[in-house]
Amino acid sequence: MTSRVLFFNQVNRSSLPYVGGKGANLGELSHAGFPVPDGFCISTAAYKDFIATSNKINEYLESLNKLDRHDSEQLRETGKRIRSHLHQLNIPGHLKDEIVAAWKSAGMDNSYAIRSSATAEDLPNASFAGQQDTYLNIRGEDELLKHIRKCWASLFTDRAIAYRTKNGFDHYHVYLSVVVQKMVSPEISGIMFTADPSSGNRRVVSIDASFGLGEAIVSGLVSADLYKVKEDKIIHKNISVKKKAVFALPEGGTISKDLPQDQQKQQTLSDEYIQMAAKIGKQIEKHFGAPQDIEFCVEMGKFYVVQSRPITTLYPLPDIPQESMRILYSFGHFQMMTDAVKPLGLSVLKTIMPIPAQYTWEAGGRLYVDVSEILRHRIGRRVFPAFFKNMDEAASRAIQEVMERPEFLKVTSKRVSLKSLCKTFCPLLYKIGQNLFKRDPALAIYNVEAFIKRMTTDTRKSLQNVSGARRLETVQTQLNGFFKAVFPNIFHYAASFVISSILLEKMFIRWLGNDKELRFINKSLPGNVTSEMGLKIGDLADTVRGFPEVKEYLKKVDDETFYEELKNVHGGKWFQKTFEKFITTYGSRCAGEIDITRPRWREAPTQLVPAILGHMRSVKPGVHRRKFIHGDKEAKEAEQRILYYLKGNRIKAKLVKRFIKVYRNYGGLREHHKYLLTLILDECKKAIIAEAKEYVQNGTLSQPEDVYFLTLDEFIQLTKGQLSEDVSQLIVERKATYEWHKTLKPPRVLTNEGESVIVPKTGHFPAGSLIGSPVSSGIIEGKARIVLKPEEAELHEGEILVAPHTDPGWTPLFQSAKGLITEVGGLMTHGSVVAREYGIPAVVGIDEATLKIQTGQLIRLDGDQGYVEILKD
Repeated sequence: MTSRVLFFNQVNRSSLPYVGGKGANLGELSHAGFPVPDGFCISTAAYKDFIATSNKINEYLESLNKLDRHDSEQLRETGKRIRSHLHQLNIPGHLKDEIVAAWKSAGMDNSYAIRSSATAEDLPNASFAGQQDTYLNIRGEDELLKHIRKCWASLFTDRAIAYRTKNGFDHYHVYLSVVVQKMVSPEISGIMFTADPSSGNRRVVSIDASFGLGEAIVSGLVSADLYKVKEDKIIHKNISVKKKAVFALPEGGTISKDLPQDQQKQQTLSDEYIQMAAKIGKQIEKHFGAPQDIEFCVEMGKFYVVQSRPITTLYPLPDIPQESMRILYSFGHFQMMTDAVKPLGLSVLKTIMPIPAQYTWEAGGRLYVDVSEILRHRIGRRVFPAFFKNMDEAASRAIQEVMERPEFLKVTSKRVSLKSLCKTFCPLLYKIGQNLFKRDPALAIYNVEAFIKRMTTDTRKSLQNVSGARRLETVQTQLNGFFKAVFPNIFHYAASFVISSILLEKMFIRWLGNDKELRFINKSLPGNVTSEMGLKIGDLADTVRGFPEVKEYLKKVDDETFYEELKNVHGGKWFQKTFEKFITTYGSRCAGEIDITRPRWREAPTQLVPAILGHMRSVKPGVHRRKFIHGDKEAKEAEQRILYYLKGNRIKAKLVKRFIKVYRNYGGLREHHKYLLTLILDECKKAIIAEAKEYVQNGTLSQPEDVYFLTLDEFIQLTKGQLSEDVSQLIVERKATYEWHKTLKPPRVLTNEGESVIVPKTGHFPAGSLIGSPVSSGIIEGKARIVLKPEEAELHEGEILVAPHTDPGWTPLFQSAKGLITEVGGLMTHGSVVAREYGIPAVVGIDEATLKIQTGQLIRLDGDQGYVEILKD
């Protein structure tokens, strides 16, 4: 493409490298027949010709690539120098002639809007909206050339530099085209999103509109009217007071004016135009195949589109049928692990889950479960939200709100066979009944531990002496049969704990007047595999205390050489012996342990170092063991107080005593099924990695971990020679997608329309406080410590742990924390139960807690009412 200037009818979406995102989209819209004002693009080749006249630009770009994006002063100074330099450069003669010729062809008497169009702009995953400058109502040759140069220089505004640096774009490889478009002098301008940007609903068109030029809306000069349209019906209007508007001046440039009093409260767009705009917006969305952010204007009754780009802030929509409203719940929130998961991890989770494939969906690297059929059944509607209130109160509120909507209720549930329900749940209910009223709860732990040992051994044996497709198919069989084995053998113990918890709470409130004693009954539960793991972390820390050289060694060790030099360090052999014993029992665990692709502690032992060193900083020697013994003592004393209070009623006393025993013994078993899952996943992972190494040797994979970007089925197909895709290219593409998925925040509750449903908690709370769910009682004050990954934690004495979520892999930090705050969770989730067992106050389910709270801030955590106050920076 030799021409440096291209008219809209000469470009389309494939022209992005030459005319940038904005120019390519305008050309595409023009070709498709949408009402776009005429114009032309000054190509990226022209920009290259322009900067080629500079003898300093390479030096400047090199300094940008070395820039620390957090150093705002250096960023400002560098950007200012580059812009000043470009403003002084002359446009090459041949290029100037070509631009002027295009301008004359378009009409010298017209006014023009001059807009930037970068090659890293208006992309599906990065819009770069507003990062470069736009100039409106430009008239005359000299002004045209001056503002084209200013547009080129705006590639180096502070915000553009920072945005590119943050998103990993190389400044050397981002080029700028300039769009020169005939100026429309509209009575009305607006911005239209063909999917609701606040909720994500793909069926709702959201329109902001005001009088005059759109600059007033973009710059925040005026509060625009807001209209929402769903399926051709206006479902929401908010008519704002519009005191000002921006208009074009006849001689060029723009002016801000006060609107007449009677116009300020007037509806900007008529209902007819609102519906017409929404219809055009949906047509543009269909043309591009993705929701669009569209700028439009109305001049003398004619509707114009002046820009369209993809909306990049929406959470990806699952590929789910749209014939009726459906409710999807995030499996990651249920499991306290909301991070993006690689394709192998997702496929393994779907293999394990005892849910038919038509009810599990992938979106944004996370797994969602369709709970619609349950909620359309009369029993499910009563039981499911109540069950979820204990697991994730915020999700329960959202689910309750959606399931009451008329559009959800109009679809009836499929009939469920009573016979099939009985076949599934009657054996479970029988075992729960036996657990609650007949069996000795203290003996359950022996049965569970024997089952875990047997199942782990069987899995290991089944994977020995097999290879290739047969080895991977055995992995698939083992994973697929996990819940079929666990459900009848272990799950009923955890269910009995939950039921006994609910019953005890009701008994205490009815017979004692409150449930305060439950906080003591919950302490130091016997046999809890995760709590015992936390205690052994404390033992490791106490071992290190006696060997200062080991402590220094741990501060600088890496995973590859973790054990190598220990023998040369005083006390190293003793620590290694203790540590290896710990890894033998718990090496299959890690943070996010339900994701098979996560490195286990046996693979990356340095993940445990922050917990060990943190324990040494914040907990005195032996205190963790003494605290556990004290907790057990407190539980027994609480039981005695309760029984003394009920001594006048033998039946009540006997019933409460039984349920306390049930609660404490089965509560200690609630983590065993997950511990077993980590053991099975680890055995399967060893088999998968062993197989992947074969494909590294033959050159199909670059490293064993590349297999994480294939599904389990695809890897099996590869071993059978049946995978048709180019494996190397597939892995490259999926790595890029995974990096994008990591940046997304997954909604708890999602509809098939893409709506992220959030229902705030109501109640009387202090002004400005952060509201969540109270899960472990107590009121404390302390400094906040934000921890996004447990392996990077630096907890100090008296600090309150603030985390996105916690699972058993976070437990080593609990001994050191004064309190706990998480963004995800409920009364019966892992972090909540362990916090109660350790006796530390906790509030969970505070959205964006890790962003709203900063490390070092003095905060008050109220675990009784469920809120957090920021007291002092």
